[in-house]
Amino acid sequence: MPRNRFRLNLSSRIVLALLATASGFADVEAASKPNIVFFFIDDMGWTDVGYMYDHLNRKQRFYETPNIDRLAGQGTMFTDAYANAPNCAPSRACLMSGKYGPRHGIYTVGDPRRGNHRFRKLEPTENKTVLDESFVTIAEALAGNGYTCATMGKWQLGDDPTRQGFHVNVAGKQWGSPSGGGYHSPLNYPNLVVKEKGVYLTDALTDRAVDFIDTQKDKPFFLYLTHYAVHTPIQGRADLVAKYREKTPTQHHSNAAYAAMVESVDMSVGRVLKQLDDLQLAENTLVVFFSDNGGFGGATSNHPLRGAKGMLYEGGIREPMIVRWPGVTRPGSQCHEPVIGIDLYPTFLEATGTARPKNYELDGLSLVPLLKGTEAKSSAKLDRTAIFWHFPCYLQGSGDPHGGPFRTTPAGAIRAGDWKLIEWFETGRLELYNLKTDLGESRNLADSNPDKLAELHAAMKQWRDQVSAPIPTHPNPRYDPNAKPDGKAKSKTKRKLIKQ
Repeated sequence: MPRNRFRLNLSSRIVLALLATASGFADVEAASKPNIVFFFIDDMGWTDVGYMYDHLNRKQRFYETPNIDRLAGQGTMFTDAYANAPNCAPSRACLMSGKYGPRHGIYTVGDPRRGNHRFRKLEPTENKTVLDESFVTIAEALAGNGYTCATMGKWQLGDDPTRQGFHVNVAGKQWGSPSGGGYHSPLNYPNLVVKEKGVYLTDALTDRAVDFIDTQKDKPFFLYLTHYAVHTPIQGRADLVAKYREKTPTQHHSNAAYAAMVESVDMSVGRVLKQLDDLQLAENTLVVFFSDNGGFGGATSNHPLRGAKGMLYEGGIREPMIVRWPGVTRPGSQCHEPVIGIDLYPTFLEATGTARPKNYELDGLSLVPLLKGTEAKSSAKLDRTAIFWHFPCYLQGSGDPHGGPFRTTPAGAIRAGDWKLIEWFETGRLELYNLKTDLGESRNLADSNPDKLAELHAAMKQWRDQVSAPIPTHPNPRYDPNAKPDGKAKSKTKRKLIKQ
């Protein structure tokens, strides 16, 4: 396949040079601050990465991710890492702001009323689609400490990320999917316009990332490489699609085009890590690999987890996560402590010696104490009792445990230790699971464990009061209790789902 190199243009290089000069940080001080490279992948599921096959004792692999697997072997692999939401926009808003969803009001992607109005019992909570500029993003905090900050790929929180702390934006806009031409050129993204054919978007973003690291090698930088992949449309590189069509499918994975997209992400990881090695920056660079929500059920399987993207079951929110920080993390170590996306903001602050923005509350906790674990399987704990999710919206698509035409109806969830509780706001139904003994959430223990149910439900209510989380209560006047989905409605719902 033809490959092109897209280097930062002259004006971009001049801007970066001026920023470095204006920062006033001496070379010795810059060298003491770790760089951050943050791979944030879109829709990559918990079992879409190769190292999870070993973790789950699976013998057959379909997806190939040797570079991601190598990264896991060089750092700490988190087995119980979570996105803040089951779909992309709210997860990203929480990540960038360091706050739970009710603090910023971005709960879903676009319309909270997605799905046929006849089947919605409640009017959902109104949804915001842009992260208000009053919130101090990770980039703004790090920029104040002399870091040059670049976002490359999906942004989705407003029209221009340079208004929210980033010095460089490549391909970032309000888009939730690759709307600048898809994955195959010609491409028409902000600061990434490619007219000739034969260029793949994930490769082009990686070209820019590698060049950015080169221009910033003598100064501290934050690279937010937020690939559109592996989000729909499912479009892989032709050579890789052909490769996977020749492979024998496994029990749970068989989509050749999706597998090709996964491998393209892995190639990106490999090229960026090689650039860090070639420029002798690896020892002073904190690398994070993470995903914004669970794997899309139309393209992959999250087995043994229940559910997929758009659901508060584990398949919709549990993510692959790796942190490599040479001199701090132990190679090949694992951490089983539940962590969540909002924890990365305070982690980056502590790792870089950046002060928390004045009068700015963060909901997460720094992961640095977990990263410093000396055992192969760290037993370190964070000082909190639970993590939470709040999704007061509707998403169309199959998967509703109540048999309706939704991936999810308005709901909230809490995880405390090994226990997880889901509350469904339409019906008041409570589902209680012990994830240690039932990772697939197949046995609702609400009736057999009333004390634990009451404990978690009380903690969830207390948290909702603390963050002012709205619960939908107003009936939908267009709800029809006798309505039944027909084939045409199901087909339309499926088409809409593929777009998201």
